[in-house]
Amino acid sequence: MSVPVVTITRTVTVAAGRFAPGHLGELTAVVPFQLVDAVLEETRSVQRRLRDLPSRVGMYFLLAMCLFPEVGYRLVWDKLTAGLDGIEVACPTPKVLRDLRRRLGSAPVQALFEVLAGPLACPATPGMRFGPFRTVSFDGCSSQKVSDSERNRLWLGRTSHHGYPTLELMTLVETGTRSLIGAVFGPPAGGETGYASRLLPLLRPDMLVLWDKGFDGNGFLAAVNVTGAQVLGRLRANRRTPVLTRLGDGSYLSVIGTEKVRVIGATITVTCADGTVFTGSYRLVTTLTDARRYPAAGLTALYHQRWEHESAYYALRHTIMNGRVLRSEDPAGVGQEMWALLALYQVLRTVMLEAAESLPGTDPDRCCFTVALQTARDQVVQAAAVITDPADAGRLGLIGHRILARLLPPRRQRVSTRKVKSPMSRYSTRHDDGRPDTSRTITGLDINILEPAESHPQLPATSRDDRHTAPTDRRRHRILALLEKDPTRLWRPRDIAAHFGDITMETMYRQLSRWAETGLIHKLGPGLYGATAWTPTPIA
Repeated sequence: MSVPVVTITRTVTVAAGRFAPGHLGELTAVVPFQLVDAVLEETRSVQRRLRDLPSRVGMYFLLAMCLFPEVGYRLVWDKLTAGLDGIEVACPTPKVLRDLRRRLGSAPVQALFEVLAGPLACPATPGMRFGPFRTVSFDGCSSQKVSDSERNRLWLGRTSHHGYPTLELMTLVETGTRSLIGAVFGPPAGGETGYASRLLPLLRPDMLVLWDKGFDGNGFLAAVNVTGAQVLGRLRANRRTPVLTRLGDGSYLSVIGTEKVRVIGATITVTCADGTVFTGSYRLVTTLTDARRYPAAGLTALYHQRWEHESAYYALRHTIMNGRVLRSEDPAGVGQEMWALLALYQVLRTVMLEAAESLPGTDPDRCCFTVALQTARDQVVQAAAVITDPADAGRLGLIGHRILARLLPPRRQRVSTRKVKSPMSRYSTRHDDGRPDTSRTITGLDINILEPAESHPQLPATSRDDRHTAPTDRRRHRILALLEKDPTRLWRPRDIAAHFGDITMETMYRQLSRWAETGLIHKLGPGLYGATAWTPTPIA
């Protein structure tokens, strides 16, 4: 009995001649030849003579190298050329491909990422905004391992809790789409806020920045405020914030350094489907000081969106890299590979958002990153849709259709276990926080805004040392009276000294510091003092 068969004939359109292997399948529409040629020209990385492996082909090879991290150079090249039957292409050795990487360097790959990076969603896309603000977030990742070579160890050091040298990656992410607005990386010794400061020029006044503990330093907060962006972040446990004015929703106005802020204390009680109940606490700071327009409970619930940043890092480290170590064995190669990885991630997010926006009302959270990645890999091997008909511009390709056909269910409230699995992790000794051992569905989420503690008591009319001296004859009482005239004003020592005219700056600094230690006045920040005898003004 004969078996019916069918013959499938495919037509592939790619660049001609030696440029044919330079493609990324359907993703080439996001990274077209013209864009790659432009960044090569801008960074002066175009080959001086036409080679078997032109610079444009090398750029696509670098992106494909991150798309197929599980195989070596030669197999990556085989995947780029697998769909080019009938076309004569080069057959380079691994050494030739390594030389191609060195010839290109990291400058054109970084320039390509900077062109692709940025907010992707339009204002009407679900989950993009909080009021008039686009929500973005800062967060660092210090667990991307690199090859354990001598040059990498000299550059990055070797961490005992990973065994391999690790990069410190800092990104600014659009939380609604998890797309990258900007990124920097380097040795962990650079510190999170140090790297984040380099991304501040990317902030805009229409952004609301979310961040975790550790970003609440006086200088960093002031630098963010200069950009015009608003802030919502967690405070460190040891951060003291004076209660200046109590607000009707349970929050209060305060000050950090020279910046006026609003502080929200809250406890969150979580009830899981199996009846498990546990409670956590937040202390948030925000520059959105209007309690009527931005209630404390709403801001506390919004802060949960910061965890979208963790999902972005999961896609980078696990979905794309599958936990693998970067293959480069020197700092220059690591930098080039990281920029290529970040550019590839942004390309995939761009395709995913186009798919979501093609179906009005679809939240980008429902688009599956794994579906996009695996379909893109198949399209590269087939060299499919490298060059499309201009009449098809704006239409979804196979990747978009696959994403829409396999949309995830609407976001469910779940609790993450946050359990440390690696015995080498620096968090392996962290105490149990009461969460269940497995991720579970949340059936109840109660937010309770905490009232601030009582403010300091009123100052005594006279101090213990001045009981037998007229207050008007003592410098201390003159200064205290000045501070109490405007209890919400922040005074600098030079301003107080200039007000009286008969007090030297050295004496002023010394006495203010001593009085703050004894509780007569309150130190509100570096070189900033105020009266402790204010009465909080409630606002309905």
